[in-house]
Amino acid sequence: MTTPADLHDVRDPELPGRLLTLERDELVPLLRSRTDTDFALPVVACPGWTVRDVLAHCSSALIRVVERRFEKGVFSPESNDRDIAERADWSNARVVDELERGMTEAGPVIARAGGVLDTVALGEWVHAGDVRVAFGEPGAYAGRGLPEALALLGAVTRARGHVPLHADVDDLDEPLKLGEASGERPPGRYIGDGATLVRLYAGRPLDGAAGWELAGVEAKELNIFGG
Repeated sequence: MTTPADLHDVRDPELPGRLLTLERDELVPLLRSRTDTDFALPVVACPGWTVRDVLAHCSSALIRVVERRFEKGVFSPESNDRDIAERADWSNARVVDELERGMTEAGPVIARAGGVLDTVALGEWVHAGDVRVAFGEPGAYAGRGLPEALALLGAVTRARGHVPLHADVDDLDEPLKLGEASGERPPGRYIGDGATLVRLYAGRPLDGAAGWELAGVEAKELNIFGG
């Protein structure tokens, strides 16, 4: 018999693609409504990068997935900087066009990859939140894709054997289990909203977020993107 706990460990290969599609439909119209000046705004979560740099990084990463271009050192800081530099002469509209294509076409490739590329989709969604913060838009690290993002976060942290955490998330009907459930370490406990949980795992500034609790684990232990 399959128990609810077992279901937590079954990868949903279509989940990353669904998240990308949901975010595409929200983010691309927002980007097309913005001026070139907005694309030059700094992104606090990515020191030294502008909105345009973040979007160029996102679009290039997804196109690498679509075209299956994974040379040595791919997705390293040096590789990311080269990808951004290659798009230096592009218009902002062309960058957004490439991003839209990547968010549309990468899902099936990620699905077939067996889980090794799932973090790419999660990272794209987090970067969309970074851009919203730069724009001063509401709903950063939240919105329509939040349930899918939280489910993918759970899957990624479990696959990585990350520190165990049980999260009672305001935005979900059932507790979310994250990280390794080996029993070697008792799980930490999080109580609060989904956006703050995402910020913790993505190493993003909390911006005075209130009404959340974390016990049994340090916030710095949750960061899955390093830095």
